[in-house]
Amino acid sequence: MKNKYILLLIALALLTTLSITGQAQPPTPPARPGAGFALVELFTSQGCSSCPPADEVVAHIARLYPANVLVLSFHVDYWDRLGWKDAFSSAEYTRRQKQYAEVMGLTSIYTPQVILNGDKEFLGSDEKKLKEAINSGIAGVTAPPFAASAKNNDNKTVTVAYNRTAKDKTDLHIALVEIFAETAVKKGENAGRQLQHVNIVRALADAKRASGTTTLNIPAGLSAKDCRIIAFTQDPGTLHVTSATEIPIL
Repeated sequence: MKNKYILLLIALALLTTLSITGQAQPPTPPARPGAGFALVELFTSQGCSSCPPADEVVAHIARLYPANVLVLSFHVDYWDRLGWKDAFSSAEYTRRQKQYAEVMGLTSIYTPQVILNGDKEFLGSDEKKLKEAINSGIAGVTAPPFAASAKNNDNKTVTVAYNRTAKDKTDLHIALVEIFAETAVKKGENAGRQLQHVNIVRALADAKRASGTTTLNIPAGLSAKDCRIIAFTQDPGTLHVTSATEIPIL
């Protein structure tokens, strides 16, 4: 009888241990990011059949990293002659991509391409590499933010006022982006597809002075609530991005 009682105690102890270890443990809190940031520039086109996966990746990234990570989708124009004209494309954005290629020593430009913080480039649909680069960026440090505000002018224009120190020799770029758009593509490599895009750059202004204002046009058919302002500073020689921020439109 005594042996049976001992065995019963052992069994109860084992059950208690299993019950404790089997309980759901509280999730490990995510690592806190540093004071860094990640500016994701995607060079894409509605005329490129390889681009929709990259558009989806950056849309997922924008949802996954609500802070410290800013996405800009630049639609280039060199696909426009191949069957479908991308309504968001601009020769200005193609020139920007070519400037990166020149500084980085690339022999050609391509889509979809991601440039991260102005100093890393890779295939835009490579989500694993993008996440690694983002995590590295937000773990670092950033330059002190500059003072800026954005004012909605009757849903026709947005005026951005900015103020930086006189010692800041970086170029300030101010982008007006359309938060979301969907397009039914009728021709070209993506004919028949319904494409979705996020943070489409609709206007880009360069501000080289320490302080001042610049006014950006809100595209026809949109209002201020459909847009956001993303501003970033960039070394004019290396093109490294030194700071980036979203400015609320008031």
